[in-house]
Amino acid sequence: MKQKVIVIVGPTASGKTALSIELAKKISGEIVSCDSMQIYKDMNIGSAKPTNEEMQGIKHYLIDVVRPDERFSVAEYKKQAEAAIEDIISKGKMPIVIGGTGLYADSLIYGIDYPEIIFDEEYRKSLEEKAKTDEGLKEIYNRAKEIDEKAISKISENDRKRIIRILEIYHQTGKTKTELEIESRKNEIKYDYKVFAINMDRNVLYDRINKRVDLMIENGLIDEVKSLLEKYNEFPTAMQGLGYKEVVQFLNNELTKDEMIEKIKQETRRFAKRQLTWFRKNKETIWLDGLVDVKNNIDIILEEINWAKL
Repeated sequence: MKQKVIVIVGPTASGKTALSIELAKKISGEIVSCDSMQIYKDMNIGSAKPTNEEMQGIKHYLIDVVRPDERFSVAEYKKQAEAAIEDIISKGKMPIVIGGTGLYADSLIYGIDYPEIIFDEEYRKSLEEKAKTDEGLKEIYNRAKEIDEKAISKISENDRKRIIRILEIYHQTGKTKTELEIESRKNEIKYDYKVFAINMDRNVLYDRINKRVDLMIENGLIDEVKSLLEKYNEFPTAMQGLGYKEVVQFLNNELTKDEMIEKIKQETRRFAKRQLTWFRKNKETIWLDGLVDVKNNIDIILEEINWAKL
């Protein structure tokens, strides 16, 4: 019988962190982060990284893994996440994977092995240069759509990083990202993943997002970005993260402070909507109401995994 692993996903600001920590305390669990921004060191406020106080002594893996000027692939995430799960199991504890990055979650749930591709740096730089203008970004988006319509349908027209990745994969391998995923899904899945997703009324979620952004600004997001720009020379992907790129635009006098804040809120709301769309495609996902008491959702999770029988 395969080892059970709990996975909790959901949109940003839906209460995943609080639920996962209370659950971990209840069942002697440890947490594996499934967040493509929290892997970066020194990027704390904008990534909504849990503080030591919020962690309440629960061990977390895959947080502060790499520098912001280093690249970190989905393949590397899967490798490190599975190693973390093994470590947790070896201690007799329950692994709890928690986060909102669908690509990371899918790599585990569906056993997808994304090949370690050595990318053409010159090609990437040419795409990044073109994507700096709205017209250029639209051009490469349409090019990616012609190559891999299924993959492009899952991302925003403004998601430079993932649009470029679709083109890079095809340029380097001659296969689309979708084709590679289909091939890799033939692998055996290592664990018995029980997937739970948090949902809540959209208006309530959007209000929580707006308040979270205001709090990030109050807590020093602008100073955090200034510090990052002083400390690191290049940001291959990190500074494309939600919240960070808008602050950079503000610092470059491309946006006023009010415009920056409103843009972060708007883009985060759009991101949350895409996250929900992504997680709904897994028909076996068990949905939780983010507005009920945390204890109620913990009881649902324990019942679904037959906790009393483990």
